[in-house]
Amino acid sequence: MAAPHAPRTDDWWRDAVIYQVYPRSFADGDGDGTGDLAGVRARLPYLAELGVDAVWFTPWYASPLVDGGYDVADYRTIDPAFGTLAEAEKLIAEAAALDLRVIVDIVPNHVSDQHTWFQAALAAGPGSAERERFHFRPGRGENGELPPNNWPSQFSGPTWTRVPDGEWYLHLFTPEQPDLNWAHPEVRQEHEDVLRFWFERGVAGVRIDSAALLAKDPALADFEEGVDPHPYIDQDELHDIYRSWRAIADEYGGVFVGEVWLPDAERFARYLRPDELHTAFNFTFLSCPWEPGRLRRTIDDTLAEHAPVGAPATWVLCNHDVTRTVTRYGRDDTGFDFAAKRFGTPTDLALGSRRARAAALLTLALPGSVYLYQGEELGLPEAEIPLDRIQDPMHFRSGGTDPGRDGCRVPLPWEADAPYCGFGAGAVPWLPQPEDWAQYAVDRQSADAASMLALYRQALRLRRAEPGFGDGPMRWLPAEEGVLAFARPGGVICVVNLSAAPAGLPPHRELLLASGPLGADGTLPPDTAVWLRAADGA
Repeated sequence: MAAPHAPRTDDWWRDAVIYQVYPRSFADGDGDGTGDLAGVRARLPYLAELGVDAVWFTPWYASPLVDGGYDVADYRTIDPAFGTLAEAEKLIAEAAALDLRVIVDIVPNHVSDQHTWFQAALAAGPGSAERERFHFRPGRGENGELPPNNWPSQFSGPTWTRVPDGEWYLHLFTPEQPDLNWAHPEVRQEHEDVLRFWFERGVAGVRIDSAALLAKDPALADFEEGVDPHPYIDQDELHDIYRSWRAIADEYGGVFVGEVWLPDAERFARYLRPDELHTAFNFTFLSCPWEPGRLRRTIDDTLAEHAPVGAPATWVLCNHDVTRTVTRYGRDDTGFDFAAKRFGTPTDLALGSRRARAAALLTLALPGSVYLYQGEELGLPEAEIPLDRIQDPMHFRSGGTDPGRDGCRVPLPWEADAPYCGFGAGAVPWLPQPEDWAQYAVDRQSADAASMLALYRQALRLRRAEPGFGDGPMRWLPAEEGVLAFARPGGVICVVNLSAAPAGLPPHRELLLASGPLGADGTLPPDTAVWLRAADGA
């Protein structure tokens, strides 16, 4: 078993590298074709060796898995496909023994339609106390045949579904995910109890799904484009909710990361005040194309947003909802857009891989914490899923025009020559692995000093060893057009060449790490990044 790596400080979350596990696709321990907690437990030494500080699990709770587990039927029970609560407790303890903290995913905006609350609401009928926990309303029109309002969905399709007794219920996502009424005291109390439940089992933090959507305009007024406030995004009532949550987290020493995506920097920063959330995801960086001017502006804007409240920035290149980095950077349309998940979009994977390697060094050198989605350290591209194997509801709700998110959720390859690339030795995986998946396998990359995995391992070791990395200041350095260069404390410099021509490097006395070979004359080739030790040590 790999030895534990050096622990962080009490403020570990300010500069942590957090690895995102999508349990269905990480490792299959019982051979049934679905990833599970037994598979994760067996691979914990891999994560410790990789050099990450914490592991964030997307929902592992009891669920019909209509939306990848984000349709929760019971927050206190592990879904049988993944294991048991006892196994989750063992996993948390075994991770802690390797100095790996565990972050769980809480989904407060909605529950599964199989949740006991919603089933009780359906049975109780209009006007009942049970329905007050949700948003049930009569319809509009002569016979109530029209939805109560015109709110747009977070997925494609309608946001209201009519039940047999004539009332409609709100669901910003799929009909199987009814929205909770956060003005109801029982909803607030239940989620506070759930937080305590998991903190008491040793988790270090909580990721909050759709964190800006919980509170709704009580009048459920129609949505009007460009009119503020939005009827269900960023309502002021949210801040009282998160202040009460923060008090609970502080009792246990836990931390929060919110899924908050707002165009208004001042409104965004409110969620990161000292008595609310610790951190929030940086979707602006994730969505930024591979362009030097836009990347620099995004970095500057991100740091400026966080500075007034003293919160650390977070950096992420990919997650379980977006096209994988290698594929995205190998296309002309490198910005984040669900429309970029098109069928058969041409991709230059060699170009995408070079850029993804450079982006890894850029991201890991920036101030703050970093989130690493499983398989990014292997350089996995987006997989093309056969039409008859697609499972993501986004595909079906789009009328089949959107391939959905399954392409970034394909089971990981661990052993090149094993059945299903070592994901599991039994049944066919729940999503098919591409025929060329073996080339990305962990065992094959572990033996290749030039692999993406080797690059990430080296970068994470250096990031931990160099005190100038992580949380703290940075300053931009003069650079050629199309090149980003910045200094971190202790004399560490990061240079990224996003231009089409080789670029010179600033004076330095040591090359710490490069994402690819330098030119014969010591220049930095296009789509390449380096970490240097400054000549003067400053």
